[in-house]
Amino acid sequence: MAVFFSGGGVLMVPVLDRALKSERRMFLGISLLLTLIGCVFVYSASSVFALEKFGSAQYFLKKHLLYLIPSFLGFIVCSVFPIAWLKKYASLFFFVALGLTIMTFFSGGIHIHGSSRWLNIFGKSFQPSEFLKLTLFIYLGVLFDRKSRYLQSFVHSYLPFLMVLGITFLVLLKQPDFGSVVTILVTAFVLFFVAEFNLLHVGITVACALPVLLFLTFSKAYRLNRILIFLNPWADPQGRGFQIIQSLIAIGSGHVWGLGIANSKQKFFYLPMQHTDFIFSIIAEEMGFVGCVGVIACYFLFFWYGLRLTLKMNDSFAFFTSLGFVVFITLQAVINIMVTTGLLPTKGLGLPFISYGGTSLLSLFCMLGLIINFSRSSD
Repeated sequence: MAVFFSGGGVLMVPVLDRALKSERRMFLGISLLLTLIGCVFVYSASSVFALEKFGSAQYFLKKHLLYLIPSFLGFIVCSVFPIAWLKKYASLFFFVALGLTIMTFFSGGIHIHGSSRWLNIFGKSFQPSEFLKLTLFIYLGVLFDRKSRYLQSFVHSYLPFLMVLGITFLVLLKQPDFGSVVTILVTAFVLFFVAEFNLLHVGITVACALPVLLFLTFSKAYRLNRILIFLNPWADPQGRGFQIIQSLIAIGSGHVWGLGIANSKQKFFYLPMQHTDFIFSIIAEEMGFVGCVGVIACYFLFFWYGLRLTLKMNDSFAFFTSLGFVVFITLQAVINIMVTTGLLPTKGLGLPFISYGGTSLLSLFCMLGLIINFSRSSD
């Protein structure tokens, strides 16, 4: 707000915050750049597999480009959606998404790679858990807004969060989607810390969560195998360690400048999931160390500008919802990159904006739209 003197009075004229507008443009520009990188490498990574299985090297690229249409529409809708309505119906959105995710366990659910994460409706498959993550952070934002006066109360403030998160985790673990549970859990603790919840309550939750996570890890043979393979993939190079070894070969083959776009050798049926969970390995092979640094820098800038936009929001609902989105997306990128480089056990998480996946892309663009919406309302 700028102040101008006119005659004997004072004239208040609203002035556009150019810095904030510039930051929104940078935030969107970086997101679109990551999406463009995704289009290039989805095609490059999937072309051989698509040609062999579907008879067209452009099969996955065409589907990925089609996914961008509803994604952009979702961005537009969320960027203008009334915030008051969003707050009012946040619980409804969350429970609808929760119900759709539960439906994946019954008829109509699609079982792929040992997980029941997809739902088939009218011949089209989608992943409702991606909408569950989106609506979860919106609902958590509403709870933070309502419970801010009772931050030191366990029953009136902290317990509702634990109940919502607990229900979400039970459903995701049933699929199973252990990677998403870990990512959401870490993001939630970041939000609790920023909200200045009672540290004793948070500490007790952490102390209880760690043995539960250990139990979940060791209670399933495939999770334990992932830990063992992570510690020594060369113990079974043609079996369970094959994927991570091929990923490391791809990354190492890129050297500094890479082999060049479309020149990957690992995509010739060596590296599984090359256009989804392990697309970063193909980027490393074709663009080398320089390309890896460029992609990582994009995610750093995404976090930086997303955080700057969030810190300027004057509404607690908008602040905590946006912070949840930004931290969650960035953390998922960090985990994916660490998995492909052998620094973490495999988690089944894609690289945001880059990996192939229509429902994930739509959910991400809806998050972007809401962040821009919240930011504009704070001008």
